[in-house]
Amino acid sequence: MARRVLFARVAALATLLLGATFLAVVPAYAGSVTATFVKQSSWDGGYTAQVTVRNDSGSAVNGWKVELELPQGSVGAYWDALQTNQNGRYAFTNREYNGAVPVGGSVTFGFNATGNGSPANCRINGNPCEGSTTPTTTTTPPPTTTTSVVQPPAGDKLLVGYLHASFANGSGYVRMKDVPNEWGIIQLAFAEPTSVTSGELRFSLCPVAECPNVESEAEFIAGIKQKQAQGKKVLISIGGQNGQVQLTTTAARDAFVRSVSAIIDKYGLNGLDIDFEGHSLYLDSGDTDFKNPKTPVIVNLISALKTLKAKYGSAFTLTMAPETFFVQLGYQHYGGQGGADNRAGSYLPVIHAMRGDLTLLHVQQYNSGPIMAPDNQYKQMPSVDFHVAMGDMVLGGFPVRGDTSNVFQGLRQDQVALGLPASVNAGNGHTPVAAVHKVLDCLMKGQNCESYKPRGTYPNLRGLMSWSINWDRFNGGEFSREHYAYLNR
Repeated sequence: MARRVLFARVAALATLLLGATFLAVVPAYAGSVTATFVKQSSWDGGYTAQVTVRNDSGSAVNGWKVELELPQGSVGAYWDALQTNQNGRYAFTNREYNGAVPVGGSVTFGFNATGNGSPANCRINGNPCEGSTTPTTTTTPPPTTTTSVVQPPAGDKLLVGYLHASFANGSGYVRMKDVPNEWGIIQLAFAEPTSVTSGELRFSLCPVAECPNVESEAEFIAGIKQKQAQGKKVLISIGGQNGQVQLTTTAARDAFVRSVSAIIDKYGLNGLDIDFEGHSLYLDSGDTDFKNPKTPVIVNLISALKTLKAKYGSAFTLTMAPETFFVQLGYQHYGGQGGADNRAGSYLPVIHAMRGDLTLLHVQQYNSGPIMAPDNQYKQMPSVDFHVAMGDMVLGGFPVRGDTSNVFQGLRQDQVALGLPASVNAGNGHTPVAAVHKVLDCLMKGQNCESYKPRGTYPNLRGLMSWSINWDRFNGGEFSREHYAYLNR
């Protein structure tokens, strides 16, 4: 990810002014886990719904499943849950970040539906959605109509965008509160180390001399809370083009954990983005098994990330933004084997070790040289074939160094977004809007492909990442406007 003149990432959601009709479908019962339905907005032939899972039982809930039927319609887009459909009975289960519900707490998910009928035969964790114990004396208020700002239907697709928070980069400074609503994950660029090997990270807002319109720190934190209240995630991104981070010692590892935690706590952030570039990651001679790495900078980074995940729990959001050199190049080269660069494929052991805790991988599919794909043909950016092949490799997996006995398994579809520059100013490899839509059609539907055919279809691809929110604003918002609408059409 370039810093002083370069690129961006993506994630989305939008905030609309809607007339929201609130319908309580079930009475409240004491001492149990319940699920209640609210029709937030409606139109001719459909509506947007929100379901609240509330825990009024005597112990914490770790995982939930809401089952329901729609006698007069069907579910379309959905968000903040995973969904399956068995003969018209829909099952929504928690995502990795909202499965834990403390006593007295609640979480929400939503969906779009056709028709106008409310859900029927609702069950929460196998019990009636209205609860399974003695009813309370609480009465259900009648339906009311109100107008309010609500989160728009983002489905399971989103845009991830990098925000130049600590520098201007020629694109202009964007205050946190002014980040457009299409961006669902906002990556603060960047926290950088005090030295390459210290592990000690620092983050501060852009200096007034460089960014005359920079907000105060209090306003910045208030802006973060505002975005989070709208359902967005705000993360601190570590590294970037200038931020080389080599955790060569356990002392550096511990300093990394301590200083990253301090930044997250100070600003109230949702998690961490790893954007290690340059020489931050590499593989020592003889370190040839990505499933069992031995190189200290790899081992210590994995340990640090696992420590942070354990500290903050299931709600912790972890993303990664490697370049193709560190991931897809691993199909042809891994480390220094055969005289290759010892950094080739060096993100693979980190991704593999963290795959159970990884929220999103968005490889930078720009500023890349030719990469050999599984059809053993080189793909060059910014062609449709390049983007389809790069996406197919992390979704479908690939044999490392072509060894079919040593396969990097693909990630879940909801863990993958495609990284692209927001404009021609943002990075080398800008892809026109129409071509990006062909890439999405090919990967998600098996349609509009060119010569490279993906090994499967990936309808649950999470979305797009871009460098950057600032460059997109500089370019009139084309990236966020066009791609958010296309992903969530």
